[in-house]
Amino acid sequence: MATNAMIGRKEQMAPATLGDVLYAKSKPPVDEREWVAIVQSIAVGDQLALHALYERAHRVVFTLALRITSNRETAEEVTIDVFHNVWRDATLYDAANGTVLGWIMNQARSRAIDRLRFENRKKRTPDNCEQPAAEPAPDPHDILELRKQGESLRAALSVLTQDERQAIETTFFAGLTYAEAAVRLDQPLGTIKTRIRSGLYKMRHMLTAGAGEL
Repeated sequence: MATNAMIGRKEQMAPATLGDVLYAKSKPPVDEREWVAIVQSIAVGDQLALHALYERAHRVVFTLALRITSNRETAEEVTIDVFHNVWRDATLYDAANGTVLGWIMNQARSRAIDRLRFENRKKRTPDNCEQPAAEPAPDPHDILELRKQGESLRAALSVLTQDERQAIETTFFAGLTYAEAAVRLDQPLGTIKTRIRSGLYKMRHMLTAGAGEL
């Protein structure tokens, strides 16, 4: 009888959803209402709420993506994509359809599988496919001009602090929004904007000075 009672208690305590399983790892348990409130804040454009959600969930998203893709770089890209989608589609979340974490993990699984299929298709591309037509040789004057521009850009980047350069490269060279860059660099959005503004001002001044010397 005692054994049956213990089994009955275990069955009552058994988690019913993926969200329950993941929440069970947190002590004390996380109130689902807090998660819903964060998503609702994101839906009205609260960027700090997006950062808060990222802090809570990015590890499990990355772990799932890594398990599916078996590639850390791809898993990192999938993780960023997932939270970009959350930022864009937060208004579509409906608590009646499941927990916040379950909603996020479904997106992570779908994104990771899509990336895995894409990578597999690239590997299956026949080697004997027609090669694209060769492009005409570049004009020597164009090469010299590009070289000068590259030297000017490197000189402009050299006047930036490490933080300014990192913020600019993450935002512009990686094609991220300010909010996405803030999440990736784990910095407040206002800090990222300030570093980008000061860095661009320095670069603009450097490039203008260089143009005047030509």
